Amino acid sequence: MSFPNISEFTVRRYANSKSFQRGEAYFESGAVAKITQRGQQIQAEVEGHEAKPYRVCLNFDDKAVTSAYCNCAYSFDGWCKHLVATALVVIRQPDIIEQRPTLEKLLDRLDQVQTQRLIQELVAEEPQLIDIIDQHVSWMTNPVLKPLSANTERQITVNLPALRGQVKRVLRDAVNYFEQGYEEDPLTEELFSLVQSALELSERGESYNAIAALEAITSTCAENWDEVLEYGADNDEIAWELNIAWCEAILSAELTPEEEVDIQVNLEVWQDEWNTDFGMALEALRQGWDDPQMIQVLQGHISTRGIWVQEIPYYADDLAMIRLKILERQERYQEYLYLAQAEGQTQAYLTMLGRLGRVEEAVTAAQTEMSSMEEAFALAKTLAEQGSLPQALEIAQAGFRLWGNCQYALGVWTSDLALELSDHEAALLALKAAFEVKPHFVDYQKIAELAGEDWESIKPDLLRIIRASDNWAIQADKVDILLHEGLIDDAITTVSEISHYHAALVHRVMKAAIPHNPDWVIANSRRRAERIMDEGKAEYYSEAIAWLKQTRAAYLASGRQADWASYREQLMDIHGRKRKLMGMLKEHSMQ
Repeated sequence: MSFPNISEFTVRRYANSKSFQRGEAYFESGAVAKITQRGQQIQAEVEGHEAKPYRVCLNFDDKAVTSAYCNCAYSFDGWCKHLVATALVVIRQPDIIEQRPTLEKLLDRLDQVQTQRLIQELVAEEPQLIDIIDQHVSWMTNPVLKPLSANTERQITVNLPALRGQVKRVLRDAVNYFEQGYEEDPLTEELFSLVQSALELSERGESYNAIAALEAITSTCAENWDEVLEYGADNDEIAWELNIAWCEAILSAELTPEEEVDIQVNLEVWQDEWNTDFGMALEALRQGWDDPQMIQVLQGHISTRGIWVQEIPYYADDLAMIRLKILERQERYQEYLYLAQAEGQTQAYLTMLGRLGRVEEAVTAAQTEMSSMEEAFALAKTLAEQGSLPQALEIAQAGFRLWGNCQYALGVWTSDLALELSDHEAALLALKAAFEVKPHFVDYQKIAELAGEDWESIKPDLLRIIRASDNWAIQADKVDILLHEGLIDDAITTVSEISHYHAALVHRVMKAAIPHNPDWVIANSRRRAERIMDEGKAEYYSEAIAWLKQTRAAYLASGRQADWASYREQLMDIHGRKRKLMGMLKEHSMQ
């Protein structure tokens, strides 16, 4: 049975260093409780902090992993730790993966009656499946023939009445949602899904189906938007998504002049009715691929204004990326490169050179055309995927000298790559660059390991960075580093005024500070506990007791047992009527 073509170095590129470290710990602890393979898909259950295990899915083809999914809440750079743990099982312990049949093979075992019974049982367990089945059965069994314009007939296999009905249902559901008092926008996700379905038709070469579907969605929204407008629903996001989809459908189809006129009229009418802007789609319709300036560019005659004779519009970059997507899909790679160059899409230009295997050309072009850290990172990753690791490292290192917002991700990735090439000096410099913008404890430890004998000369600079950082996202790492170095006073300063949302962090510092500064622990923990007790909210008394246990520990550690007893008696006098709290204060651990 085939497995994804994936190495540990590849996993490190997919995940940041912290996720990789935690994922490896999960792997080593046996957290991947169940893992199966069905064809070119790996499914796993990974035990974590929640009662139910997290569900992981890796899809792959003959060359690499094509997509990865986990239902955890992680939303940062790259793969989460559960994906990493699953991938490490695939790499290190493939023999434990249970082989199971694909859906196609399972269905092949059933006759028609058994298949119907299976679907009925699934719907009984998950009632919402009936709407999905209804939609797909309508599309599969009720093709509709609709002329795209008055002058031509195209066979359209999308069920347009059903699609219009879906849009109306989304709008009606939104009205109900708003009337129940919810303020969040319930429209965006469902309408985006319908637009995405139309866009997928374009990507499959069904441009006329895509245009018919977009006509149904856009016209129904424009005609019925007043239903949600009175509740304050905004059409900017969905209109922009439609703008993009229309551009791709228009530029993917071979339209007759009559069809172009029909679409132009419709877009202009919808603009007025819906009070929105379809300017990008109208411009794509006007230019097409036959505009004289466009033809010049696609033939390699590039001017400073690219494809624009008049003023360059605000959507020029978005339209250029849509055109590049289509050229790539059609494998018109040289025209892709010309257009990317003409429209200033440097990242697309350089990475396409790399993907085409024109590595030396990409590296040479990067020296003069690369202007951002993001462009360098994208090209470096592309070259690494092509197996050109030394060139990838060269480009990544050049990226640190450019402006950008991805320095942390670039630094961690470059450090891992440098280690793969046994260049420890480059790995150290890259990880230090990452630490400068986002200090993490795992990176601090890795820098210490890489620095070796030079660690004591490097450490003061890192500590200056960590002391100066006020980024709330890294407060836990900041405390970890300060406690690791025994800098208790700095850790106290960090947590003294932070809110109860970071209680675990404060408790860690208090535990470390008891031998060093018991008076701070007593004062801070008493203040936090008394605030809760004074408010009289019984559901939070356990938190107050947790703070008081820190108070007690600090009193006892500093030889002030009598002071603790006196303070406890004082609390019992003040809060004597709070029975739940009294029960907690009388427990043995609070004596």
